[in-house]
Amino acid sequence: MPFSFSRYLFLLFFVLSASIGFAQQYRVSGLVKSAAANEPLIGATVAVPQLRQGTSTNATGFYSLTLPPGTYDLQTTYIGYLTTTQTITVTNADQTIDITLQPTENQLNEVVVVANSLQQKLTENRMSVEQLSTREAKLLPALFGEVDLIKTLQLKPGVQSGGEGSSGLYVRGGGPDQNLVLLDDAVIYNPSHLFGFFSVFNPEAVRDVELYKGGFPAQFGGRLSSVLDVRMNEGNNEQLRTSGGIGLISSRLSIDGPVVKDKLTFLVAGRRTYVDSFTRVINKLNEDKKDYNPIPDYYFYDFNARLNYKPTPKDELTLSGYYGRDFFVFKDSGFQFSFDWGNKTGVINWRHNYSSRLFSNTSLSATAYEYRIKNEIDVFSFNLRSDVKDLTLKTDYEWLLDDKHTIKFGASGTNHAFTVGRLNFSSDDNSLNFGAGNNYSASEFGAYLSDDYKINALLSLNYGLRVSGFNNKGKTYSALEPRAAASYNLTENTTLKASYASMMQYIHLVTNSGASLPTDIWFPSTQRVKPQRSQQVAAGVSKLFGQGKYLITNEVYYKWMHRQIDFRDGANLFVNDSLENEFLFGKGESYGNELYLEKIKGRTTGWIGYTLSWTYRQFDEINEGRRFPTRYDRRHDVSVVLLHQLNDRLSLTGAFVYGTGNAFSLPVARFAFQDVERKEPTVIPIYSDRNSFRLDATHRLDLGVVWKLKPKHGEADLTFSAYNAYNRRNPYFVYFDELKDEQDEKTIGFQAKQVSLFPVIPSVTYNFKF
Repeated sequence: MPFSFSRYLFLLFFVLSASIGFAQQYRVSGLVKSAAANEPLIGATVAVPQLRQGTSTNATGFYSLTLPPGTYDLQTTYIGYLTTTQTITVTNADQTIDITLQPTENQLNEVVVVANSLQQKLTENRMSVEQLSTREAKLLPALFGEVDLIKTLQLKPGVQSGGEGSSGLYVRGGGPDQNLVLLDDAVIYNPSHLFGFFSVFNPEAVRDVELYKGGFPAQFGGRLSSVLDVRMNEGNNEQLRTSGGIGLISSRLSIDGPVVKDKLTFLVAGRRTYVDSFTRVINKLNEDKKDYNPIPDYYFYDFNARLNYKPTPKDELTLSGYYGRDFFVFKDSGFQFSFDWGNKTGVINWRHNYSSRLFSNTSLSATAYEYRIKNEIDVFSFNLRSDVKDLTLKTDYEWLLDDKHTIKFGASGTNHAFTVGRLNFSSDDNSLNFGAGNNYSASEFGAYLSDDYKINALLSLNYGLRVSGFNNKGKTYSALEPRAAASYNLTENTTLKASYASMMQYIHLVTNSGASLPTDIWFPSTQRVKPQRSQQVAAGVSKLFGQGKYLITNEVYYKWMHRQIDFRDGANLFVNDSLENEFLFGKGESYGNELYLEKIKGRTTGWIGYTLSWTYRQFDEINEGRRFPTRYDRRHDVSVVLLHQLNDRLSLTGAFVYGTGNAFSLPVARFAFQDVERKEPTVIPIYSDRNSFRLDATHRLDLGVVWKLKPKHGEADLTFSAYNAYNRRNPYFVYFDELKDEQDEKTIGFQAKQVSLFPVIPSVTYNFKF
């Protein structure tokens, strides 16, 4: 029988129909929640082993898989929780399956290092990301027993501190002002308490932290070097819960729970130091003594609050806020000096699930950073202030197009208000009164689009584009910021990764490293002050071994930084209505290698990190145009963190750090000249290249013991720690002491002296939860 055209069409239709039928797939989606608090678990892994297919939950705890009809095992894992496996049957319809995970009976069996598993870190296309939970930070030994999330991040490769005990972050050669710090989407301009020794984040209020060192997702912008994304606890949806801690210099307390079960939850948390209570008593007892130097009065406090409301299964409204303040006061006869600074934030957030494929997150945030110095001498007083206030509207969308594509897009707009170095000087009778400073109002916007594309089981890409802009007094800047990352599974346990990111920064921190107190003045881009820009490339390899217990990662990176800012010699930072004329502009570069080994299973957990890096700056007007190392250029940086569980109640913790000494400048010679006969000559120092000397290397061992108690109600532990256990006197800075002749009091030379801050410091902290 001849093959007719009609039969050909019928056969083609049958084949296409069969193909479509066999290829038909259906969506399985739902929420992954904690059974203890009914809170969503972010970054949980949901997989179907038979198909070698899986995904992780998003910021709302939502997962989605597209599967062909059949019967499968649905496996869900999350560190600190029991793995669940349930059998599901996919029929000819989409279905919703919510998953509830039970926490492990003994939380110390697996110290939580990251939110997701090592296998998930191996296969995801993100790189240069550090994740941290509060529970990990609480287990590590800390200065004065004060738990600090940022200090724990400093133990990761590629992240450095500004000095001994400092909570500042210097990420891959960038300065502290080049870090975008977010608390529930609100910008924190100064994330430090106590002149930088502690961070503003109360561990009782924080759920988790992510630090992006490179490969930045397209939704982030506005800074050059890193993004620190901090998320607050959402509040227990099942029962009232109280937790806190009592330490040597501060105490903290958090209360959270349901107001209306499954509808409305709350969280309040507070923290305060109380060293000032003791110093005031000491000053009072010694106020009548001659030649007594009063101890400055210092304290800080902060307060967090959050409300979560779920009016419908598809909507969630959140109201969160932060208020923190530092106070420093020194009083003496006829003289009073006070200094205070702090952050305030408020955020209204709306999350909406349009369907199992489309989600949105919209927020309106207000943030303010205030900096004040007040000085009173007899009848005269002056006040110096610097403020920055933001109002930001932001919306983000996540569209699960299919199993291969996750599309993210959104936009944001910010109104900035700056008070730059506002100085007021006056007398009691107002016979003398003047002021100086500038006010600026500027706007910043951004829009982005990105695609997370899983090409196949071996190769995945993330690529996107961010468009940003800034306007100040009619001067407008705009830029395209492309982003790209790739991940290739070379073998089942080995992955190759690479990334590229371009970043813009439109506002700048004016800081004087030579001042006796920090000077935090934020300054916008203007006609003369152009925005800073960075470009970073990174490549790495990750390997899982030891039956999935160990992950080793090696990354190399190179970062170019354009239009970096410094100051002219002798710059006036305060009484200056034309501060931008004091700026110098140059370029910078940073490159290095980061090696990281981590283990999160078993009785002994922890990590080892090593960073080899170089960081330089170059300005035509500085160092005769030759490039020079920055103060935080650190050739070698090593961190070893170990946590070992002896039994169900006792754990040992330790952290060892080593770092090349900071670069700094010293005079190589001095000359003296005498302008008036028989008077003391004036000595002028002569410097060589900038930052051509190094402080001694810094190294330190911190030890801790966590003893789990058995109270009648809830949980409790005592944490004993020894900061700088072998009493290493690490250098903080160097100064020169003038040597004089004993007979005629004439200067005969100068002697360099090193200042160290912290000897061995033992501490004990009582932590509780009920």
